[in-house]
Amino acid sequence: MTAPPEPKPKPASADTAPIQVCDLKAQYLAIEAEVRAALDRVLARSWFILGEELAAFEEEFAGFLGTPHAVGVASGTDAIHLALRALDIGAGDRVLTAPNSAVPTAAAIVAAGAVPCFADVDPFTGLLDPASVERHLDPGVKAIVPVHLYGRCVPMGAILDLGKRHGIPIVEDAAQAHGATWRGRAAGTMGVIGCFSFYPSKNLGACGDAGACTTADPTLAARLRRLRNYGERDRYLSVEFGINSRLDELQAAVLRVKLPHLAGWNARRREMAAVYRDRLASLPVVITAPTDDGEDVHHLFVARVARRDRLRGELQTRRVMTQVHYPLPIHLHPAYAHLGFGPGSFPVAERRAEQIVSLPLYPEMTAHQQERVIAAVAEALHGEEPPAQTRP
Repeated sequence: MTAPPEPKPKPASADTAPIQVCDLKAQYLAIEAEVRAALDRVLARSWFILGEELAAFEEEFAGFLGTPHAVGVASGTDAIHLALRALDIGAGDRVLTAPNSAVPTAAAIVAAGAVPCFADVDPFTGLLDPASVERHLDPGVKAIVPVHLYGRCVPMGAILDLGKRHGIPIVEDAAQAHGATWRGRAAGTMGVIGCFSFYPSKNLGACGDAGACTTADPTLAARLRRLRNYGERDRYLSVEFGINSRLDELQAAVLRVKLPHLAGWNARRREMAAVYRDRLASLPVVITAPTDDGEDVHHLFVARVARRDRLRGELQTRRVMTQVHYPLPIHLHPAYAHLGFGPGSFPVAERRAEQIVSLPLYPEMTAHQQERVIAAVAEALHGEEPPAQTRP
């Protein structure tokens, strides 16, 4: 006797489906026809490296930011690596950055042959603290890499002033800040070189790894173009040591489709962040206030709570997913132990790493989904104490 077929599982309803921190499929479905047409265009042309799509994207992205030059590279990590190389920063040079960034920021410094060093961050924003930067400057520091973390610009006035006074170039890590501004200036346009990642989950994301450097200096732009392509001045003529780091035509075509949507997507992120701030204000959670000096693009919505791991577990049982960006400061990773920064070296960054949690936020997220997140957070934090201040 044939056994009856097993019943098919019922699809999750809007009230039970898990809510992800970022839903790339929802974005793709909204622009599927445009993306497929762009890919078909590249496949029909069958020119895949350093072609028309990349040239067009570079011009369009530079125009979006209001800067003369954009140079497409293979990743955001390569963007920082090549930016330092273009500035002749390498062996033995120290490059100062934030310890609470993603590890790729430091990995890029190492790839350039330089040595990462750090300054502490502001306890409320998590952004590089100019006063700490000044305390940690020494004659060996040859560049400063401020990280526009979570989609918010570092207050650049003091950082730019430090760079000018000490003759140190500023290389912006704008990997999470596509379209963010500080006093009317776009992230990636304030330093000597800006560095962007187009990792799929970024506000402007490719369908794989991709990145770009931006600059107002035509000489630096030309050198970056050489360095990304084996140091070639002409085809098969390398005039300096370079690498293979080219943003390919398929990724450029996808980015060209998405770029016209970016301003609208960023606006939606700001609307959702405002709802979170308003609705979570009475709970034992610390949320950074909006900036008066610019416009955030909320790549991530990061809150601080006293018992982060407990909250994450409670939210998961309610089908609300979270992430931590990032659970361990760079200087405490085993790979960077040789730098000599042990626990307590950057206490604000270290304390924040124990408290922060990223809640779901992406442009296609519905109002109902956000209400579910808010209700779940309220339930999970009932009776909890607020987090201790992060300043030691």
